[in-house]
Amino acid sequence: MLSVICESPGVLRAEERDLPARGDGEVLMRVSRVGICGTDLHIFTGNQPYLQYPRVMGHELSAVVVEADPDSGLVAGDGVYVMPYLSCGHCVACRQGKTNCCVNIQVLGVHRDGALTEYLSVPAQFVHKAQGVSLDQAAMLEFLAIGAHAVRRADVSRGQRVLVVGAGPIGMAAMIFARLRGATVVCLDTRADRLEFCKSQLGVDAAVAVGPDDVAQLASLTDGEFFDAVFDATGNIDAMNRGFAFVAHGGKYTLISIVPGQVTFSDPEFHKRETTLLASRNATAADFETVLEAMRAGRIPDQALNTHRMRLDEVPDAFPRLLEPGQTVVKALVEC
Repeated sequence: MLSVICESPGVLRAEERDLPARGDGEVLMRVSRVGICGTDLHIFTGNQPYLQYPRVMGHELSAVVVEADPDSGLVAGDGVYVMPYLSCGHCVACRQGKTNCCVNIQVLGVHRDGALTEYLSVPAQFVHKAQGVSLDQAAMLEFLAIGAHAVRRADVSRGQRVLVVGAGPIGMAAMIFARLRGATVVCLDTRADRLEFCKSQLGVDAAVAVGPDDVAQLASLTDGEFFDAVFDATGNIDAMNRGFAFVAHGGKYTLISIVPGQVTFSDPEFHKRETTLLASRNATAADFETVLEAMRAGRIPDQALNTHRMRLDEVPDAFPRLLEPGQTVVKALVEC
């Protein structure tokens, strides 16, 4: 089978490998679609803190079942999606239902080889029927679920004012689900094309470009009170530190981003606002269900989000171009 390996930062190679052997309790699948995520771009550029090279990237995927145990509820030919966070089920986090931050987590494409390959075998409990959605849509569930999880973490409610900093796919996912909860949503980013996309395709209430007057614009949009909920999805430590200033008194700041380094803030400002600081990692089964329900109801502009496509054999040459701003990539799907 064809697999694409990231050997080291900036180096991708296609090679033929043996088909994986299906282990006890596992599902053997033929991969159909793989979404390219910011995590994959960080792996390629050498900025992913949890990874060792070489690695087969890819954790956003849909597939078709080849073989499964009779008691799995799956049969050959089923279209499926995969929850790529392989949790242990017994650690302190898993016992609380927080499988997204399992102590022993193994994320496909990060801690173990992922989906940029033709066949994959994973434990059955992480494989689910993609009922009522296409295989393209199923491959986009994971990044949308990350946004849905962050919005749920912040308990966004109708009428609240929400700011999402960083208009990449994860930030867009947070915008989508904050709007579905009835919030007024503003996005902040450096790229004019991303801001325009958020206005035209996602229906955000305002889009502000990072610049000398961005604070004044954000203040004007909120009568000087700023935002009940702020989400950072930039992957930039300076932006993460700066975002504390955009939180209203009594508000919440949720960091979806992860970067190597230390987050810092002014304790007097943090204290007087009684700011709630939250981390948001991965997603749970409940978040995937939230996305599925919205997709089936036609509330997700998935076709607009899927801006680029490539074949698996094209990945080594085409992948680096996804980093070029002129490509205006939102979500690229690899066809396996």
